[in-house]
Formats: sequence, C-alpha cells, structure tokens
Amino acid sequence: MLAYGLGDAGTGLAATQLGFYLFPFFTCAAGLPAFLAGSLLTVIKVWDAINDPLIGWMSDHTQSRWGPRLPWMLGAALPLGISLAAMWWVPDGGIWERTTYYVVMAILLMTAYTSVNLPYASLSTELTPDTAIRTRLNAARFTGSIIAGLSGLVVGAVVLGNGADGYLVMGRITGTIAAAATLACCWGLAPFAKKAQRPSGASEPLLLQLKRIRSNPRFLLVLGLYLLLWFGLQLMQVVALIWLVQVIHLSPGLSTWILLPFQISALAGLQIWSLVSNRRGRLVALRWGGGLWIAACLWSMAFAPLAPGASGWALASLIALISLVGIGASTAYLIPWSLLPDAIDADPAHPAGMYTAWMVLGQKLIIGLSMSVFGGLLSLTGYISSQTCDGALSFIEQPDTALLAIRLCMGLIPAGLVAIGLMVMRRWPDRGAHLQHS
Repeated sequence: MLAYGLGDAGTGLAATQLGFYLFPFFTCAAGLPAFLAGSLLTVIKVWDAINDPLIGWMSDHTQSRWGPRLPWMLGAALPLGISLAAMWWVPDGGIWERTTYYVVMAILLMTAYTSVNLPYASLSTELTPDTAIRTRLNAARFTGSIIAGLSGLVVGAVVLGNGADGYLVMGRITGTIAAAATLACCWGLAPFAKKAQRPSGASEPLLLQLKRIRSNPRFLLVLGLYLLLWFGLQLMQVVALIWLVQVIHLSPGLSTWILLPFQISALAGLQIWSLVSNRRGRLVALRWGGGLWIAACLWSMAFAPLAPGASGWALASLIALISLVGIGASTAYLIPWSLLPDAIDADPAHPAGMYTAWMVLGQKLIIGLSMSVFGGLLSLTGYISSQTCDGALSFIEQPDTALLAIRLCMGLIPAGLVAIGLMVMRRWPDRGAHLQHS
C-alpha cells in the first residue's frame, strides 16, 4: 500500500501545480494573454490525450521480468522531474517565442507523465481481484497524490513571493520530488508486479477497441461520470487562485496558503469516502460527497468579497468553504477509479491498459476543454492580464463581466456538472452483477 501510494505522488504533484498555478503563471510571469494561455493549455492536453492509447497499447505488450508496467515508470521517472522543472522557466523573446518553448516543454512533460501514470494506474486492477483491496489501493493512490500535491502547494506558497523567479525555484524542488517518488514506487512494487495479472497481449486495432468500449455499458457509465466530475474539478482548480485574488480580494501571498485547506480536506475526504464505500457502497459515497460538493459550489457563487481588514470570522468562513469543496471533490478522485475495475472485469479479456488509457484520454481531453472554455470566457468578458507578478498573481480591477464569469466557473457550472454525474450513475448495476455476466 505504501509503495503504491507513492506511485501517484510525482504525477499528482505535477497535476496539482499545473492545475492551480499554470494559468496564473502564463498570464502573469510569462505575460501571455488569457485566450492564448487557455489555448496553449488546450493544445497541451490534446497532445497528452493523443499519446494515451499509444502508450497504453505499448504497455500492454511490453515483456519484462517485472511485468509490463514498471519498465515504463522507471524509464520516465527522471524525464518527468526534469521537464516539470523546465516548465516554469520564462525564456527570453517575445510572446510567440515563449509560447513555442512552452509547447515543446509540455510535449516532453506530458509524454513522461503518461509513461508513468498510465501503466501505474493499470496496476490497481492487475495486483488483486478483490474489490475491497482495489478500493484501498485507489485510496492509497490518491492519498499519496493529495499529500504530494499539498507539499507542492506549500512549496509554492513559500517561494512564490519572488514572482517569476519563485516559479522556477518551485519547479526545481518539485521536479526532484516527483522523480524520487516515482523511483521509490518502482522499487517497492517490483516484487508484487512480477506476480500481477498480465494482459492477454492480443493485438487489437483502434476500431476494435472502440467496438469493445461501446459494448461495455459499465465502462461508458464510469467514463461519463469521470468526465463530468473532472470537468468541474479542473475548472475550479484553474479558477481558484484567480477567484481568491480578483473576486474575493484576498492578497496574493495569503491566497497561495488558502489553497492548502483544499488539499488537506480532500485528503480527509478520501478516507471518509473510502470508509463509506466499503460499509455502505460506492454509490452512496458518491451521492453524499457529490451533494456536499454542489452545496459548496453554490456557496462560492454567493460569497462576498472581503473588506479591507476583514475579521477572522470572514477568513474562517472562506477556509470552511474551501474545505467543503475539498471534501466533496475528493469523490472525483476515488469513486470513478474504484468503479473502473468492475467495468474491466466485465470484459473477458481484461485489457486493463486499454481501458485505463481511454479513461485517462477522456480526462485529459475534458481538462483541455475546461482550460479552453475558461480562457476564452475570460477573454470574451474583458479579463485583464498583468505584466508583472506580485507573488503568484497580481490584483487588477476587473470588469464586472469578467468577475461574473469567474464566479460561474467557480460555482454554478461545476455544480451543474456534478448534478448530471449523479443522475448518470442512477443506471449503475448492482454490485457484483458483472459476476453473473456470461
């Protein structure tokens, strides 16, 4: 459990920092306009999605004494750390020169990211057939991910007072952590990966993969839930720092620290929903967590800006809101991945790499879409990018239309997506139904 929990630490650290800080970094330290920053993030995620089926297929067909997954993770550990560090450098030149640099770095980073994360995610199905242990493995996975993400936010809060220079220091520290955690995971899992279930190894063209997916209704339900929850979660992650600074009028230095309650509460939420899942069922955990998440989203829509010299009660209310979001949103990490092995078991061939690849592909496409929607919406509503950084982000008086767009992305839109996800999962079959599938 400990070794498996370390496996998502590197990629979880990368995902957390990219999710919370990359858009502010592009529009502040790198000086890119909002629409270009959003478009760049979309291009990054489209490439990240394209390489998923290829790496998933290659991972399924890799032969080694340690199984098909660990060689990919081991080989990509150092490239992941190096490219994560390089992503936060601001090169000389104009906007288009900087944009070109970030596209190249992002391709390298996301290729290494997928080469670690996708084979690693496949192991939760292959290490054991026991549903309860699979749920515990996914809880350990996302516990490691959130703890690593929390450490990344702490590093960011400490060093980002230096603006653009702070981003580069943050990248170097977290790149080192990401590489080391991935290597430690490989070392710890090696004895278990040797004995894990292996994929069938049969070659399957893309059209047959799509046919297999269409004929597996359980996977389609899990995928639909995952896309809806992650669209909402990613939208809130991208907008959170901007919402705190531009809408709530929190100082940039304090805003980076206020992000920490989200990670801490999400970590607590993982333990809560894992316990509820094992005692009451995963769908009960989804309904309870999703309802809490929706309530927190609607509260954020109505949260008033802090007045100068705001009282401790106002700040405590803000922390409570962020914490409620974290507890509710932790269902997006745990529940879809806990349900995925059931969908894989419904397929006689058990091609875990293929299903995991399509799961992650959908996630990355939806993240790219959320980035594009957010960047385009900000540009259309008149959002003003800054040219210098006061910490992670500079406060600038924004038009009312931009402030409304930020509130919608933090509140009403994610709430609607989570509600649709809860309705979709009303069609999920009873637990154990796949065991009677002939």
